[in-house]
Amino acid sequence: MDKKRSNPMEWLNQMVGEPYYFFHFLSFFSYFIVRSSASNVLSPQITQLLFYREIQAVLAFFMLIAYKMAREETWEAFIADTLFVGKIFLIALTLIMDYHLTLWYFVVFSVIYVLTQQPPYEELGSASKLTPLQLEALLTEGNTSRFWLVEFRASFSSSCRRASRCFPELSITYSNKNLSFGIVDLGLFPNAAEKFGISPGGSMGQLPTYILFENAIEVSRFPEFNFEATPTPSITKRLLARHFELDWHLLEYVNGK
Repeated sequence: MDKKRSNPMEWLNQMVGEPYYFFHFLSFFSYFIVRSSASNVLSPQITQLLFYREIQAVLAFFMLIAYKMAREETWEAFIADTLFVGKIFLIALTLIMDYHLTLWYFVVFSVIYVLTQQPPYEELGSASKLTPLQLEALLTEGNTSRFWLVEFRASFSSSCRRASRCFPELSITYSNKNLSFGIVDLGLFPNAAEKFGISPGGSMGQLPTYILFENAIEVSRFPEFNFEATPTPSITKRLLARHFELDWHLLEYVNGK
């Protein structure tokens, strides 16, 4: 995972200020209150079984988190996966105590899912937020960059939120006079999807979409038009840099070509 992810104080501020994190924190914290109260009601056999299962769950949780920490590239994806795994283990533990408690937590997590969403990474790096009209104008003007790499995203797409950190950080590394980075929010401009050949569909499977333009002509995109034929891998900075040959573009600029 990226070493430049949010520091602990920033994460604490988000946990208190963002409903998505705050309600998850309250839900997980409530388990300790329920657990201490249930100790007086459950039989010794159930209490002992629950204790063993809690130890197993904690060990398995930390093993999975260590694996995710090594594999995930963005802080947002890591937090999303951590909360998902935590909810699975919590619901499994409540099944040992009472299935009514399991149903209650299931309802709580469903309400959180419906009413809140994980906040995306807010920084833009060297990228520019663009409207479709601004993008068209920049692509057609002769005095702008030769290449434009544009991310088409929507804030309500979980895939976009998970990958929201990749594009701004790529723009900081690779932005130059020949290559500029732009972001178009299809949640604000849904009509632009058809114009640029993006078919979100019901599952939002094509979001985010990245298109590289050279002199106003599309030369490459990710995912490809036939993305349904093969599973789309998780968006990472390494994947985007390799797909769009960003290292080559940077070397071309450095060499003055």
